[in-house]
Amino acid sequence: MNDVTQSIEVHTLGLSKAFENGSHTIELFKDLDLVIRKGERVAVVGSSGAGKSTLLNILGTLEKPSAGKVFYGGSDVFLQGERELAHFRNRNIGFVFQLHCLLPEFTAIENVMMPGLIAGLPKAESRLRACDLLDRLGLSDRLKHRVGELSGGEQQRIAVARALLLKPRLFLADEPSGNLDSRTGRSLHDLLVSLNESDGLTMVIVTHNQELASMMHRVLRLKDARLIEERERPAECLTVTV
Repeated sequence: MNDVTQSIEVHTLGLSKAFENGSHTIELFKDLDLVIRKGERVAVVGSSGAGKSTLLNILGTLEKPSAGKVFYGGSDVFLQGERELAHFRNRNIGFVFQLHCLLPEFTAIENVMMPGLIAGLPKAESRLRACDLLDRLGLSDRLKHRVGELSGGEQQRIAVARALLLKPRLFLADEPSGNLDSRTGRSLHDLLVSLNESDGLTMVIVTHNQELASMMHRVLRLKDARLIEERERPAECLTVTV
């Protein structure tokens, strides 16, 4: 494997997604070739209904494309069976949804520990990692609070911690600050950039927030079933990971 291949986190070839609506076929996107390098921060923008969330779900292996391939480390992930795909997703991808998807009957730390417990990580190790992440995210005093006792910003940071527990190779977020006030949203934006810069975490973020998009290395616009490179990553930022 050459250095250029090693620097790529995920890439797609000929990615297409369409679905039937009565007698009509709706094509969200077609023949998308996309390369995401290790350590990149990439924003995907576009109008509502353009297919941004669907693209993110496909990159995260939550949804299959109508055609095309998604490669991680040179392997097409959708050649795997459902069980193997679920294991791959749990181990390699951290996902933050717009509506948190936290479990209300559990505490903050229990929500963050959940991916580790599902993956078979020892409970003590899961707890240790969860405590460390929640401390880094400024939530060390909220460990035993249930979801209903937390603010929207706190819930979203817990969702971020949960997504990071198993040290994923790729972090995906769908409108992570869409339901937050401007101050809390700005704090979350700064946090995401900090995590990328300190841990080298590769990020793809769907957002309507122009401020968050401006903090990314690249901005891709999904329009008319195509991906348009709206802002390219500066050449000096492109590094090869060996």
